[in-house]
Amino acid sequence: MSSEDGARGGAGGAAPEQLALIREAVQKARAPRAKPRTWRGAALAKELPVARVLVDKGVLHLDRYFDYAVPEELDAVAQPGVRVRVRFGAGGRNVREGRREGGSLIDGFLVERVAESDYAGPLAALAQVVSPEPVLSPELLGLARAVADRYAGSLADVLQLAVPPRHARAEAVGMAGPPPAPPAPEPGSWARYARGPEFLRALAAGRSPRAVWTALPGPDWAQEIGRAVQATLASGRGALVVVPAGRPAARVDEALRELLGEGQHALLTADAGQERRYREWLAVRRGAVRAVVGTRAAMFAPVRDLGLVVVWDDGDAAHSDDNAPFPHVREVLELRATRDRCAFLLGSWSCTVEAAQLVESGWAAPVVAGREQVRAVAPLVRTVGDGELARDEAARAARLPSLAWQVARDGLRDGPVLVQVPRRGYVPRTACAQCREPARCRHCAGPLEAREGAGALVCGWCGREEAHWQCPECGSRRLRAQVVGARRTAEELGRAFPAVPVRTSGREHVLDTVPGTPALVVSTPGAEPVAEGGYAAALLLDGWAMLGRPDLRAGEEALRRWIGAAALVRNQGAGGTVVVVAEPTLRPVQALVRWDPVGHAVRELADRAELGFPPVSRMAAVSGAAQALADFLGGVELPPDAEVLGPVPVPVVEPGRARRVGAPPPGEAWERALIRVPPGSGAALAAALKSAQAARMARGGGEGVRIRVDPLDIG
Repeated sequence: MSSEDGARGGAGGAAPEQLALIREAVQKARAPRAKPRTWRGAALAKELPVARVLVDKGVLHLDRYFDYAVPEELDAVAQPGVRVRVRFGAGGRNVREGRREGGSLIDGFLVERVAESDYAGPLAALAQVVSPEPVLSPELLGLARAVADRYAGSLADVLQLAVPPRHARAEAVGMAGPPPAPPAPEPGSWARYARGPEFLRALAAGRSPRAVWTALPGPDWAQEIGRAVQATLASGRGALVVVPAGRPAARVDEALRELLGEGQHALLTADAGQERRYREWLAVRRGAVRAVVGTRAAMFAPVRDLGLVVVWDDGDAAHSDDNAPFPHVREVLELRATRDRCAFLLGSWSCTVEAAQLVESGWAAPVVAGREQVRAVAPLVRTVGDGELARDEAARAARLPSLAWQVARDGLRDGPVLVQVPRRGYVPRTACAQCREPARCRHCAGPLEAREGAGALVCGWCGREEAHWQCPECGSRRLRAQVVGARRTAEELGRAFPAVPVRTSGREHVLDTVPGTPALVVSTPGAEPVAEGGYAAALLLDGWAMLGRPDLRAGEEALRRWIGAAALVRNQGAGGTVVVVAEPTLRPVQALVRWDPVGHAVRELADRAELGFPPVSRMAAVSGAAQALADFLGGVELPPDAEVLGPVPVPVVEPGRARRVGAPPPGEAWERALIRVPPGSGAALAAALKSAQAARMARGGGEGVRIRVDPLDIG
């Protein structure tokens, strides 16, 4: 052993340096170690050590920010807008080394970093930064807060609708910068409208016009939206288009590809899949694209330098979200247009009462075509009323009036014929075919229904069968034709036209397009496919069922459905004809014959203003079990000018049957009250309802009451 080796020796043969290393390791092990998700003993960030977090708890009494400590190890990634995980619900009892611990791990968003907390007690630490991607911008946060306040909802619920779920692989994809601005488009088919070219020029010049656009029938609407988007991009700004379903989204998507080329816009739809949808959303947030087309959730898309928002067919129920707080696309885009000072375009073949109000108030200007232009592109509309049906033997036997049969036969010579049949849900009641007296149960006076699988009529209230019904007014035993649905109608028409193929489009199977060859296309409202070259004719059956719905919007909705189908028919000069089976003296039918949806909406708006109905007034529907609803109404501090209508019973949903959005759970008996306030008090009403619901939830009793501001269906 050398002298050098001997100097390193020690007791037991262990080297002194090795013993020193062992002692140092033991000392480090005894020292407190910072643990992820608790960070016990970890040093805090030197600057702005407090993070304000919005926790993902969609309950109103927790609709605020909570403060958390920022560990030094997370300082760089814990930036405003990122997703985080925090411990929540530990209380103030479990405190170690000045740091609150315990509670369950939940997701949230880091809203801001501050130097000091307003909370005097110990803070828990951020558990984890899920991703360094800042998905919540200040603009999106402000919009979500405004939507939550308007609809008496929580900010966390709105952000669940606004920010799609994370997908790590999508975040790892690199993206290029925004494409160069395209040239300003030519007016194209916008020249058919009086203010169309002027609207495009204003967009291209960087201005922010607001317009309610009544589109002419035909397939050009998607190209016209595309040109409005191109004009906005030419000014260096972004554009957002929201449509009610995937099929119209695909048409606008195709139009944008033709005008702008590939990769110049994003498509945000629910059926795209989580990864693709999140990747497209990130491309919008990072500024890789500045144009977006999508369905309902796209209304929150974080478009950079937003210059235009577009909503197509705002009367479609798909524009109203099915999840709390139930925001409507039209209202959200109005908020965005006001907050971002951008252009606004509401377009449809028809016209809702809300659209008419935007024009009447001066908030938006109308963009419509002249009467001569409308007559040049619209089909001929003919009617079959109750009197004609009563005298028509063909209608009694085959449920198809002679006029409709003749128009279908003539149209099938050179193209397809569309047959629109209302769904079963549209039929309000069964009635006598002779005098139209509603058919009622002899035991309880409830409405009689013809249900599938039942050989006789069944009472909708007591469930008793009525095998030998006879009208008490006229003695007739014949019932008014039922709404039998697309499949049954297809079978009947197949027998009437045995040499013609019959196609169906409905809830189970929706067709996108059909060839321009002769065929019968039977469709439910909203599922009508586009025919190559347009339909030769259209038959709109059972109009009484759509008009007879117990709903304030029955006439408006019937006209919107009819115009949506008739707009797919060739113009009158090419022989296009539409037959609507409905009483010709009714206002919606007359509006269809004249092709005047704007006039119908203006008259409906005047009627609602006289009666104090929405949208002139603001209204909220509050529903729940009888006692829970009574307790809520007794505790809420409504504005002085509020008026409570009801409560009234809500129809009980049978177990196993389809349930409408907002309906009570199957088998439960609920009641509903409507609360109405005049213009200017809508914000106060929403705040009062939100405060009362938050107080009930804090006491553990808020789940039994459901609030919906500006409901679509108010009876």
